[in-house]
Amino acid sequence: MERVTVRTLRKKKKEGRKITMISTYDFISARLCEEVGIDSVLVGDSLGMVFQGQESTLPVTVEEIIYHTKAVKRGAPTRFIIVDMPFMSYQASAEEGLRNCGRVIKETGAQAVKLEGGEEIAHLVRRLVDAGIPVVGHIGYTPQSEHRFGGPKVVGKEQEEVEKLKRDLKILEDAGVFMVVLESIPWKVAKDLSESSSVITVGIGAGKYCDGQVLVFHDLVGLVDYVKPKFVRRYAEGAKIFREALRNFKIDVERGDFPSEGESYGE
Repeated sequence: MERVTVRTLRKKKKEGRKITMISTYDFISARLCEEVGIDSVLVGDSLGMVFQGQESTLPVTVEEIIYHTKAVKRGAPTRFIIVDMPFMSYQASAEEGLRNCGRVIKETGAQAVKLEGGEEIAHLVRRLVDAGIPVVGHIGYTPQSEHRFGGPKVVGKEQEEVEKLKRDLKILEDAGVFMVVLESIPWKVAKDLSESSSVITVGIGAGKYCDGQVLVFHDLVGLVDYVKPKFVRRYAEGAKIFREALRNFKIDVERGDFPSEGESYGE
């Protein structure tokens, strides 16, 4: 399969073709993305909640994100791999952010890093772009700032929030990002942002007028069935299917029906 690059993604935006992105953390799900031709795979810090069972994304470390990105890269070698930089891996200083982002790119083979925030990270974005590291921005609801927001919320219902979104997108564009994730933003606001910028916009809870869409793999296939945000569409009932398989395995073992003779080695 042809390798996806920044040039590929920019060409799709220019031609009005939608970009597909999946957030996931392991070899098998990444391989499925590779097989069906998903454009980009984001190794999200949502792994803290989905994979580790944490209450938020905040505990995820650089070492953990590197570990998961290596697995994803092996599963999806031709897809465009983006790495979510963990909380406090880039906020303390531009120098530390540059070192951590450089380390992630160097050790994983990923093609880009993603940073949350707007104006406050523009100086780091410039440093990274100057160093040859493609950068994805993330505005709207930013999970690493959940304590400031007081939990998940839609951003852009107030005019002051809309103006900040516009300002942050323009600042990030000028700093050199090539893509921005728009999270939990009213669709009309997201549409305006997408149409007014040359930057690729990828939405999650931001309506259909973004240049692309991203969902977490485990949400999309229904493995996470204990919570369902408004913006999630389940394309399978994975948890239900897996529970049934486990129940049947348990029953067969307890009855002595598994393994059968055909599933056992002879002398």
